[in-house]
Amino acid sequence: MQTRRRALLILAALSLLTLISLLLALSLGNVPLGLREALAALFGRGEGMAVEVVRSLRLPRALAGLACGGLLAVSGALLQVLLRNPLADPYVLGISGGASVGALLVMLLGLTGGIGVGAAAFCGALAAMFMVFGLAHGNGGWTQTRLLLTGVIVASGCGAAVALMLSIAPDYKLHGMLFWLMGDLSQAGNPAPGLGALALIVLATLPFARELNLLARNADLAQTLGVEIGRLRLAVYVIASLATATAVTQVGSVGFIGLIVPHLTRLAVGNDQRILLPASALAGGSLLVVADTLARTLIAPQQLPVGVLTALIGVPVFLFLLSRDPHASSAHS
Repeated sequence: MQTRRRALLILAALSLLTLISLLLALSLGNVPLGLREALAALFGRGEGMAVEVVRSLRLPRALAGLACGGLLAVSGALLQVLLRNPLADPYVLGISGGASVGALLVMLLGLTGGIGVGAAAFCGALAAMFMVFGLAHGNGGWTQTRLLLTGVIVASGCGAAVALMLSIAPDYKLHGMLFWLMGDLSQAGNPAPGLGALALIVLATLPFARELNLLARNADLAQTLGVEIGRLRLAVYVIASLATATAVTQVGSVGFIGLIVPHLTRLAVGNDQRILLPASALAGGSLLVVADTLARTLIAPQQLPVGVLTALIGVPVFLFLLSRDPHASSAHS
């Protein structure tokens, strides 16, 4: 009872943090607004310019960041269970690399007005997902090690393709391509698909929380207790891949959220997936919203790629976690 109460308090605190991060995102920017002014504009009672800035520019961008950060964090938490490796993150299986190849190819060919960068990125991510799973399956099924190694190889191949496209891209296209690769929320567009995907993925995984808890402990134990390991692993892989593909489609390549957020939330709430998954969604969304707010305001009116900020935040945090638990790379907490 005490553990559940603590977990609920942490979820409430994360919900409050999420609200605060959204309010900061609405208030800060090239046109600074007071909190009261931002809230008035949000509900349509402010002046014309403030309403336009808040409701048309900042609110969709903040909600997109919330959705994509949550998707990356949930994907990271699921992949760490699937691979039983606390260093796994959404990009380790080549999904982000496939999305990058699709998006940059469309930019390079100048087809952004037709198929669109987002659609191309999603197609590339799905292609990488099917490629990794098909190659990892082989003739004798697949294991965590085979899946991980195949993902690393596919990601390396995608990285080579990205480097090739950047090397032959004309100068006037290079800036946009690099900005997308480093993460960019300015072109996120309608946040509704990302928010819907996040809600569906969290709700879809919660009924299998018990099985995920058993899988995180020991696959043989889970199978002995009646868990269909093959079907569960496939479901986790597909869900995590789709979550990553949806996020990358909207914001580009944003690193470290799927790696450090599950670590931090696991330290706070434990390894119970019923609590860990929604907590990761809230924490990951808040982190990306805060990072994007900093990216918009640190050297305003210029904007930094949000992926740079998440890396600057993530590297010292992860090094601290490694120093705190030197065995993190070899065992699940």
